[in-house]
Amino acid sequence: QVQVAESGGGLVQAGGSLRLSCAASGSIRSINTMAWYRQAPEKQREMVATITRFGNTNYADSVKGRFTISRDNAKNTVYLQMNSLKPEDTADYYCYAETLVGLTYRRLEVWGRGTLVTVSS
Repeated sequence: QVQVAESGGGLVQAGGSLRLSCAASGSIRSINTMAWYRQAPEKQREMVATITRFGNTNYADSVKGRFTISRDNAKNTVYLQMNSLKPEDTADYYCYAETLVGLTYRRLEVWGRGTLVTVSS
């Protein structure tokens, strides 16, 4: 069974920083894209940042210059460093991994259960 687990959420004041981590585990052959998404109350889930296996990154306009995504391929782990946090960053943050599993390198998309980030004003 393949799964990802997030950690690092919490309560922080506006202007502060948090670092989220997400580790993938299970019978993983390889991981292509890893990403962070978020969902605020009564809003749709939105992409925050993505990173390919080779380190190519993409960010939502709302977080550019404040958030940094990175990954450790040896540990099957992705990170999200969040600086200059704003109240509008408050949301559940979800980890996503596009994994290749099994003898046939079957493509399997995996989502975490989410970690709550609350930014107070």
